[in-house]
Amino acid sequence: MTKIAFIGLGNMGGGMAANLAKAGYAVRAFDLSADALDRAVEAGCERAASAAEAITGADVVVTMLPAGKHVAAVYEADVFPNAAPGTLLLDCSTIDVATAKSNAEAATAKGFVAVDAPVSGGIAAANAGTLTFMVGGTDEGFERGQPVLAKMGKAVIHAGESGAGQAAKICNNMLLGATMVATCESFLLAEKLGLDLQKYYDIASVSSGQSWSMTSYCPVPGVGPESPADRDYKGGFAAPLMLKDLRLAMEAAGSVDAHVPMGARAAALYEAFVAGYPEGHDFSGIIRALDKLA
Repeated sequence: MTKIAFIGLGNMGGGMAANLAKAGYAVRAFDLSADALDRAVEAGCERAASAAEAITGADVVVTMLPAGKHVAAVYEADVFPNAAPGTLLLDCSTIDVATAKSNAEAATAKGFVAVDAPVSGGIAAANAGTLTFMVGGTDEGFERGQPVLAKMGKAVIHAGESGAGQAAKICNNMLLGATMVATCESFLLAEKLGLDLQKYYDIASVSSGQSWSMTSYCPVPGVGPESPADRDYKGGFAAPLMLKDLRLAMEAAGSVDAHVPMGARAAALYEAFVAGYPEGHDFSGIIRALDKLA
């Protein structure tokens, strides 16, 4: 049986680890949160007392951590000293492209196979096993990682060499952030022009303005499929995480001298939204703040 070490059991990682255990893998899990670790054990994972203990003897190491510095620290302190040569390292965190590349280079130099595989889909998809994985790494790394990732997602796509997965993720989420702002603006304008918002949705959702932000994640309560807007903008994809991804996109754009005015404006709006509103809002909750932020 393939042994998997899973490091990082937060809102996303917890569901992902549970799906691997459900698929029949021997999952040894670790997180700094005792509650998160308890939930993983209830879902069929084995408890590890430390990251090093989880990694020792594993065939695959999956990391789902907040930022590049955390992934680099775990690799240096726990993975490199304890993993066997040839171990597959799947980093599903969303981190900066430069750190993803440097982590892969360091891992390769020590005899490991490293892949960056950030995800799209949010908490519900993590729990349901319907994530999309954007994979960066060698053909060997992708081929070895694909069966494991497929147990956590509906789509596993090889984006290119190391760092390409992270590049695809931040480009995708920059687009998502900008289209959500535009979608919110369109509903606010429609309302002020006296349109019935359900009727406006019925028109726009099948017209040229259609987008995922409208038809799958409508920011207006009671309109379209159920979304965080119907739960007082709770759950889903937290606004600070959208801001994190937009910051990464702006950093990447600066590193290659790319002009991204819409992305930059979305980043500025989410900076203000996150700073001025209580924690816990889904990113679509920016509809509540756009008039004030303008």
